[in-house]
Amino acid sequence: MRALVTGATGFVGGYLVDELRREGADVLACRGPHDSDERYFALDLGDVDTMQAALEAFRPTVVFHLAAQTFVPDSLRTPIGTYEANAMGTARLAQAVRGWSGASPPRIVFASSAEAYGPRDASEYPLHERLALRPGNPYGASKAAAEAILVAESRSFGTDVVIARAFNHIGPRQSERFVVASLAAQLARIAKGGPPLLLVGSLEAARDFLDVRDVVAAYVALARGGERGEIYNVCSGRAVAIRDVLRELISIAGVPVEVREDPGRVRSSETALSVGNGAKLRSRTGWEPQVPLVRSLRDVYEAALAVVEKPTAT
Repeated sequence: MRALVTGATGFVGGYLVDELRREGADVLACRGPHDSDERYFALDLGDVDTMQAALEAFRPTVVFHLAAQTFVPDSLRTPIGTYEANAMGTARLAQAVRGWSGASPPRIVFASSAEAYGPRDASEYPLHERLALRPGNPYGASKAAAEAILVAESRSFGTDVVIARAFNHIGPRQSERFVVASLAAQLARIAKGGPPLLLVGSLEAARDFLDVRDVVAAYVALARGGERGEIYNVCSGRAVAIRDVLRELISIAGVPVEVREDPGRVRSSETALSVGNGAKLRSRTGWEPQVPLVRSLRDVYEAALAVVEKPTAT
């Protein structure tokens, strides 16, 4: 496999590059044009010509398209920027692939999101791929739009596209902007001697969590065995309340804490429940999640503990 990975400097992208290289793939790991890390190839999703040149030079068999604005609150602050990055960036990438001069253009594996489903009635859970999309925020809308663009590319031009509609994923190195990473980092600071106060948003929401290592394994499985033009949920099939995740993290940390709700952490567009049906992915590829949630949470906490410094005495 020769794999071009957009968004390689991101949370999931880093794990995907590692997994591909472990499997012996040739990988072109790409960063955005404003990222200064010279270990990665600069790829501008705003410029079709430069993308096409990169494709022609590297000649991948698969393009994993992960580059995106991924944070829901940021999409609420800057919806146009989110649409531009996530929908139009995807459209330009598809155009670059369509302009391929060789006999076998690469497959595109697109990292979409369960946020495209939006809030649903209780009778619709677990969510399956045949449901009409009703996104509830600009991030979800941008991913739904990108999916529609790629499906149209597949039907109109024969572009080889597979869409991975991923639910919530967690793991070491995730940004503290995301809930599990935030809780683990706060607990790590408390364990290192910080004030025993833990600030939270809504604890009632329930999510379908997957370890990031299982997510990237699903992406690789879809690159190899997904059906052209099809959409696959990447999920565990089990919803876990944030309250229960917090309880487990506190048990792992073994520190006394005061839990206090912070209004600034409560999202106005919060989806109360998100859980998917992953039968289609399992049936097509044989993929199964391998990392239990408790292990994921322990790994997230231990990674946070390793980077948190002991507070300086005043």
